[in-house]
Amino acid sequence: MAVLLALGCAAVYGAADFLGGMASRKTSVFGVVALSQVSGLVALLALLPVLGGPVTSADLLWGAASGLAGAAGLVLFFRTLARGVMSVIAPVTAVTAAAVPVLVGLAGGDRIGLWAAVGIVLALAAVVLVSAEDGLSALRSARPASLAPALLAGSMFGLFFVLLDRTSDDSGLTPLVTARLASVALVVAVALAGRQTLRVTRPALPLVLASGMGDMTANALFLLATQQPGQLAITGVLASLYPVSTVVLAQLVLRERLVGAQLAGLGTAVAAVVLITLPA
Repeated sequence: MAVLLALGCAAVYGAADFLGGMASRKTSVFGVVALSQVSGLVALLALLPVLGGPVTSADLLWGAASGLAGAAGLVLFFRTLARGVMSVIAPVTAVTAAAVPVLVGLAGGDRIGLWAAVGIVLALAAVVLVSAEDGLSALRSARPASLAPALLAGSMFGLFFVLLDRTSDDSGLTPLVTARLASVALVVAVALAGRQTLRVTRPALPLVLASGMGDMTANALFLLATQQPGQLAITGVLASLYPVSTVVLAQLVLRERLVGAQLAGLGTAVAAVVLITLPA
């Protein structure tokens, strides 16, 4: 069950990122992030009577910390994109986000079988390949100075997964309330400090709302995955396959052409999922 929930998380995360990216073409990036976060919070509050659970103060603190990490990663990611080459930043950020929960899970005592270990390695490779929209040559020509912010942003995204995993198994979706409140507060504060507009144009509004609800759904799926029997090293890397659905949607909706590296990445992702789900 944890594997299915993590895969569902990846699919929905990718779709939410695609919708958010489409909205960002029409209006302020900070407006997209802030409003999508608020719309996700509204959707979460509607689900709490059904999927909420008893929480301790520690659960709420872990949730808030995860929200701050995720929001910090998002702000840093967008700022890095504005200054660097997306074909370099996106794959580096994505693979770092995937690697952090794997490393933390293994350090925390996760023991995985041979096939799962091979699958995790393939999944990390798949994230890089799928995100390399200009091919791997862009990565080879990257300068270290442009990689550091991307690595930090990816680390924050990975830390989001790790911190959510620390909440108790019977808390349901309740820790996501403090996660989202913290993330909204941080994004708004950064936007105001940088004198960035939070206004969202009317044409972009449906995309922003859908992106926010999708993002919250993905968060919920991941949190539920961590509350099932399973290992962070596996659920974390599966959830980090979200660039796959983003790329597929871009190809289907926008008719973007996939380069050879991305096609190889899609195939590698499928192989990784199969190996991870094989019995140990």
